[in-house]
This record gives sequence, structure tokens and C-alpha cells, in this order.
Amino acid sequence: MAHSLFDFLKPELSQVLTEKGYPSWRAQQIWEWLYQKGALSFEEMSNLPQNMRAFLAENFLLQRPVQLRHEVSKDKTEKWRLVLEDGNSIEMVLIPEEERERNTLCVSSQVGCGVRCAFCFTGTMGFVRNLEAHEIVSQILLARDFLKDVGSAHQKRTLTNIVLMGMGEPLHNYSNISKALQILMDPSGLAFSKRRITLSTAGVVPFMKKCGEELGVNLAVSLHAPNDAIRSRIIPLNQHYPLAQLMDVCRNYPGINTARRLTFEYVMLKDVNDSKVHAKELVGLIQGIPAKINLIPWNPWPDAHFETSPFERIEAFQNVLENLGVPAFLRTPRGQDISAACGQLK
Repeated sequence: MAHSLFDFLKPELSQVLTEKGYPSWRAQQIWEWLYQKGALSFEEMSNLPQNMRAFLAENFLLQRPVQLRHEVSKDKTEKWRLVLEDGNSIEMVLIPEEERERNTLCVSSQVGCGVRCAFCFTGTMGFVRNLEAHEIVSQILLARDFLKDVGSAHQKRTLTNIVLMGMGEPLHNYSNISKALQILMDPSGLAFSKRRITLSTAGVVPFMKKCGEELGVNLAVSLHAPNDAIRSRIIPLNQHYPLAQLMDVCRNYPGINTARRLTFEYVMLKDVNDSKVHAKELVGLIQGIPAKINLIPWNPWPDAHFETSPFERIEAFQNVLENLGVPAFLRTPRGQDISAACGQLK
């Protein structure tokens, strides 16, 4: 059975080629075609011998996921529904910020999600399966194809940032996420700086330190509550890894300092976690951690039992945080009209 070539790290590809009698240095050429030139077929790889191209075509695949639907929001956010080889589907979202010359791709890591946060539409799917490394990498390749963002890593990028904030809990799929991110960050691969990649987790404590040590990408922690009572009610994972454990690993996350802060995501749920008392409690919880807080107005979805906090309450919450020395930013919802905003993917 043919395997996707996007599942192989460069040393792994070199080994495969060597075992078949081809020089290991050919792996570098193949990687350039895949990740710098955006080749869609093996025939395009003109500096490879014809017999080698035939071997690759017989044993490997270059396919991207099939696009089932592409929607564009009134705010120019774009969402794709992609069909995988087994018939399951995932969604990815492109968020343009013209004034900052930035395009951020929100990538999925699983089909569904087993964390089942009460306020998240994806959680209603439950866990279906992990994405393979090639299914993660190919989302980025598909977006680059769309943006015509192909060329040397030293040229100005159109796709500038990657966030693992789509469907799924990335740290429940660590082995595939790790391989995909290594391909993304390899200088001869997609050559993304680790500073341009953010991984979002609901708090899978055993893998957080490992992620920092091995990958070094930015970490965003879906906190959403200032105490265990509220958090366990809206994020069941908190019953396995309560806040004391989570805060300890956050304080010791490799590489964080006042110049490179941890991000805490905090969805604003009316009458659940949005009072001034909650804000003061939150400040105490994260004390001593170089961090910033993103305040996210809750994005509605069908049959949900939550309401978005009124703007005045969010603003008051933000003021408490900032007056107590915690940087807090209000995130503007993007793509709500096409169900592309945080917590709406399904």
C-alpha cells in the first residue's frame, strides 16, 4: 500500500532511499520539491532520475485532502471542510489580518475531540481518531497552494503563522503532532520559526513539558476558569489534571520569560466565569507566571446552554486584570457567520 510522503522526516526518507539503492542525498532534493517548490506530482521533480520518479510514484502519495466545502466570511475569514481518505472530515480556518500583513492558519489535529469542553461544539462529536502526520502537514500545504505561497524560505511568506487550535486536543496526538511540527520547522522543509507556531492545549499535563523541551513552540493553555470547581464543570479534563498540577507545569514551561509569555485562553461565559471576583481569583491563580490572557467572547452554536458575556462585563473583567498587572487582550470573533470562530468547528 502506498504511503504519503508527508509522513516521513528527512532522515527517515534518506533511509528508505538508501535501502532501495538510491543515494541518501536525494532526500534533500525531494524535500525541496515537496516543501519549497510545492510539487503536486513526481513528474515535476525534474532533477531526479526517471527510474527514481517511477519508484516514488509507485510507492508514495502526494495527495492533499479533498475539499468538500470552502466558505468565506464577511470579515474575510475562510473555512475549508476537508474529506480524508477514510471518509471522515475535518475543518481548517484561514484568518487574514491585512493591517498586520499576517495570515494565520488554524489547523486540526484530530477528527472530533475527546476532551468534551462543555462550551465547545467540536466536543459534541466525541473522539473519532487522531490525524496522521501527513494529514496535519497537508492542511498547511493546501493553504499554501491556495495562497500561492511557494518558494524559498527566505522569501516573504504569505502564510505567516500556524495555530493548532482547530478540531481536537493536539497533546492527545503528540507523536503525530511532533512529527508534523518537525517537518514544519525543518529549514529544508516548510522552514517555519517555532515563534510562528502556537499549540493550544486544554491542559494535558504529562505532555506539556515534553512539548516545550522537544518542540519549543508557543503554548496557549485553554484555562477558562479561575478555580477547580468551575473548571471541572466546563472542562472534564480538569478532574484528571487539576489546576495545581496545571499551574506547576505552566510555571516551568521551557523558554517562557517576560519577553516570551505563556498565553492563557479564557472564554467569557455569562454568569459562569465572568465576574470581577473571578478576575481577581484568576490573577492570584497565575501569579508568578510570565503570561498574557486572551479574553474570548463565547461563540454560539446550536442547542448550547451558554450565553456570551455582555461587552460591559468583559471590559470590566479586562480592567481588573490590567489594573493588577496582567496583560489582557479582547479577541475579536472571526468567521462567526460561517461557524469558523473558536469553539464552532464540527
